[in-house]
Amino acid sequence: MTTAIASGKGGTGKTWLATNLAACLSQSDPVLLVDMDVEEPNDHIFIKGDTVSTRDHHRMISAWIEEKCTGCGECSRTCQFNAIIQLHETITIIEQLCHSCFACSGLCPAGALTMKPHKTGTITHKVCGTLQFIEGRLDCGEEQSVPLIHSLHQMACNSYGHIPLHLYDCPPGTSCPVVASAKDADYVILVTEPTPFGLHDIKLAVETMRLLEKDFGVVINRDGIGNNQVERYCLEQGIHILEKIPYHRHIAEISAGGGLMHNHPLVAARLKNIIHAIPEKS
Repeated sequence: MTTAIASGKGGTGKTWLATNLAACLSQSDPVLLVDMDVEEPNDHIFIKGDTVSTRDHHRMISAWIEEKCTGCGECSRTCQFNAIIQLHETITIIEQLCHSCFACSGLCPAGALTMKPHKTGTITHKVCGTLQFIEGRLDCGEEQSVPLIHSLHQMACNSYGHIPLHLYDCPPGTSCPVVASAKDADYVILVTEPTPFGLHDIKLAVETMRLLEKDFGVVINRDGIGNNQVERYCLEQGIHILEKIPYHRHIAEISAGGGLMHNHPLVAARLKNIIHAIPEKS
């Protein structure tokens, strides 16, 4: 059973919910938590496990072999991402635009283009009791997070398929990284807040999940700081509100220090309600 935790906007408490759900579930069952918010991974602030391994992540990018090049221009005409530019007899490759499609290297009649590995980030594996934790971290200056997210998916499926419960902490928003993170999930929890911004962005997130044909529910975090427009929207749309987490200074203080709240009286019962509300995999 794979559950993705996503949000239409940043700062709603998505990471807080993902880490506390993982800690709560791991008290009775083995759990895998994957931080797929690779541009700004924060799960490690709450999960203080022992590091098992750290490895570099690479994607393949184009490389020009000048001595083989005939200057035919087939590579620049083929590239759909404008990553290859021909200036007279020189080929310039814009590495940030290369999407690793292999079209240029496969279609070059002279064999003057090949593919080389390019480091884009790291993948770290930690263990905290029965909780397995994988973090993807994109290097500064890298623009493509989706290949790293795909590698995290493959690692979760191939190396940790024996673990019955998987939690994916997705990037915020509704763009390609979110789609890549949530596309294989059995269920999606959308975290929002009862504010005008929260209402606007939960509508975008709901539309995205419906396009992906995902079963999903909503958790309203920091309940009490705004109005009831988000709750009213969910009721009108027939969206299941899994739980509401109250706005409380004590929760904020402990969380700001990297503390987990899964056993705290203010939170524990609500986490269990969320867990029980998630439908089982059919």
